[in-house]
Amino acid sequence: MLRQISILMTLLLVLSAGVMAQNNTGSIKGNVVTSDGQAGSFANIQMKGTGRGTVADIKGDFNLRRLEPGKYILQVSIMGYTAKEEEIDVTAGKTAHITIKIQISDKQLKEVNVTAAQNKFATKESPYIAKLPISNIENPQVYSVVGSSLIKEQQITNFDDIVKNVPGISKLWSSTGRPGDGAGYYSLRGFSVQPTMINGIPGLTNGVNDPAYIDGLEIIKGPSGTLYGSSLISFGGLINLVTKKPYDSLGGEFSYTGGGYGLSRITGDVNAPLNQDKSLVLRTIAAYQTEGTWQDAGLRKSFFFAPSIKYRVNDKLTFNVNAVFNNMESTNVPMIFLNRGRKLEATTPDEFKKMGFDFNRSFTANDITYKTPTINLQGVATYKISDKWTSVTSIAQNTSKSNGYYSYVMFLGPHDDTLSRYVYHQNSTTTSTDIQQNFMGDFKIGSLRNRVVIGLDFMQIQQTDDNSPYTLFDRFNALLPVDPSYSTLNRQAVDRNIAEAGNIYATKGQSNNYTYSAYISDVLNITDRFIAMASLRADYYDYKGFKDYISKTQDGGFNQFALSPKFGLVYEVIKDKMSVFGNYMNGFQNAPPQPQPPLPELRSTFKPMQANQWEGGVKTNLLNGRLNLTASYYDITVNNMTMQQSYTAPDGTNYNYQTQNGKQNSKGFEFEGIVNPIRGLNIVAGYSHNISKTVAGDKKNVGYRPEGAGPADLANLWISYTAPSGKFHGLGAGFGGNYAGENLITNNAVTGTFTLPSYTVLGATVFYDVKKYRLAVKLDNLTNKEYFTGWSTIEQQMPRRFSASAAFRF
Repeated sequence: MLRQISILMTLLLVLSAGVMAQNNTGSIKGNVVTSDGQAGSFANIQMKGTGRGTVADIKGDFNLRRLEPGKYILQVSIMGYTAKEEEIDVTAGKTAHITIKIQISDKQLKEVNVTAAQNKFATKESPYIAKLPISNIENPQVYSVVGSSLIKEQQITNFDDIVKNVPGISKLWSSTGRPGDGAGYYSLRGFSVQPTMINGIPGLTNGVNDPAYIDGLEIIKGPSGTLYGSSLISFGGLINLVTKKPYDSLGGEFSYTGGGYGLSRITGDVNAPLNQDKSLVLRTIAAYQTEGTWQDAGLRKSFFFAPSIKYRVNDKLTFNVNAVFNNMESTNVPMIFLNRGRKLEATTPDEFKKMGFDFNRSFTANDITYKTPTINLQGVATYKISDKWTSVTSIAQNTSKSNGYYSYVMFLGPHDDTLSRYVYHQNSTTTSTDIQQNFMGDFKIGSLRNRVVIGLDFMQIQQTDDNSPYTLFDRFNALLPVDPSYSTLNRQAVDRNIAEAGNIYATKGQSNNYTYSAYISDVLNITDRFIAMASLRADYYDYKGFKDYISKTQDGGFNQFALSPKFGLVYEVIKDKMSVFGNYMNGFQNAPPQPQPPLPELRSTFKPMQANQWEGGVKTNLLNGRLNLTASYYDITVNNMTMQQSYTAPDGTNYNYQTQNGKQNSKGFEFEGIVNPIRGLNIVAGYSHNISKTVAGDKKNVGYRPEGAGPADLANLWISYTAPSGKFHGLGAGFGGNYAGENLITNNAVTGTFTLPSYTVLGATVFYDVKKYRLAVKLDNLTNKEYFTGWSTIEQQMPRRFSASAAFRF
């Protein structure tokens, strides 16, 4: 940790050194308002004849710094309003203030009756999705964004609840805290996926991300290997966290949330300029949370601290440095692992309950806990080379640890009445370093506009393990009445059990892998409405093998090379408002060589697994942004999948080995609507239907829906209304929920099918939100529905819970 802190302090000192330099320049600070009294959100401001400009924030505020003294003409424009020019004088050492009021255009008045409506949940624009600043309407790829407004309105205190607002994605299992893959798992377009990206570059964790610093959650759908590689993303898509950034004025918020099952959460968010011209700004976000459980044991507590600094050296060069320190301590989430080697006797949770199984038991103890400290550092330098080219250099280092006791329970016996309880002590550290250089251009060749990103990417991941062996703690009767041995699990007994096992099956060693990539993507305007995207990635993966500190051996490494193309077409039926699109997208995953029985020294060499998606659909941004819709149909086929096969030798010995003849198909339909039908009323709705099937591979799985595909049908809805004016201004309410169809968590010819039933879970909130403070109450799981998630596991979800929060702003 000292290394990471020293790196951060060095970066801060370098940036701060530039502040002492004196100059003879001035600044402009302005605000854009519309003729109907609304903020001129995201207005475009250009300095006529200079090639310089900026974009106003959501409040209509903007700043232009480091300007030579003199007279300037500001050109201000925003869709639906008449462009306006204003002249302003800039004096050395001073900040000039200006308010610019723009009028609704005559054309807009004729086309639509404009009201002061705001589609506050339609936060679609992002620089990370395509690694280029293109709009949603221009992008042939489908993605969803959950913005900070919706996160705040729903009073969200955990990461899983943010994901519920996105169509087509559902929780498979909670964070386990395990080394390497301890973050939560979700199903997306028929494939499992974890949150692995922060601001478009790697940001790993073995625990849970805190919502306090999340400004937006981006779910990029479909295989995205062309721009994001293979090591950290899924064939179904990826999850990218967008963090809150420093802004140019003093402000902040403190909040407290309390609720059922011991929920207690306090957060702070303070933003402050550090110098007179506000070129150096610091934002600090912190959160502390404790939480219990509805079961007989279970706890979680976390501390989160995230400082970020922005230094604008001049109008061409800007530095952003972000740091995250996140430490969580938790008991294991009570997942019940099903038997994978025989026919299941119970095939639903209700059948288990009829046998006498009690899902309110946790099968653990409050002193069997693990910690997952995470440190993430990111530094980004943005340099405007010219009016046509921009350079973005990103450096990220991430350290994720798993330290403590991990336990799990599984039906391993001949019948579904006896659970085996396993424990081990983990002490593992995963470190990743990523260096990424992007050059972004916006230029014309003849009459054809090109928006291009050319990128180089280097990533290194190292994992160091010092873990005890998994040990069988006990076997006990899982059915009522309670087996007396159920309560014998505690830290003292676990330590004794691990000590008796010795180190014969312990894991002590280190692995390293390196990825070298280059990519290019061009968005070509063939006409002002017809757009083509073409992208290609070259990727070289080098795995150095695992160095075993116990046996003093190192297994063989391997390397693979892959090409990943991507194509897309967009036609804007209504310019900037409605488009039809189609895409071909590719993803890949590296497949290591495998020993082949009966001679382990022989290894089969595999190719990278390849996923290919074809997709088409429509996007809209109608009625002055109040009707934002996306509908699409996709078809993904994965080839070269590695599959386990069995082999019986002439002497009768059975062996398991790997082949690369697997194939999976996943196709479906998705719809998302973000609508602002009348002033103050906002609706978010989504629906998805997915059909997944193993087409080739292990005969026990062929023809079956993969166990990690999640429910075939998913729906989400959130309706909220806030009084926009008058006596009840700021008073609002929200209501919504989620539907999930049946989930086949175990599904093959050997075990049969275990089905988690469909469910509908509802929630509601009432709040009073004005400029200086916010008061809110919320009821999760309104009807107290019993429901489950899982992935060859059964995990009961939270019953009804009431919570209340208060926030103060300045």
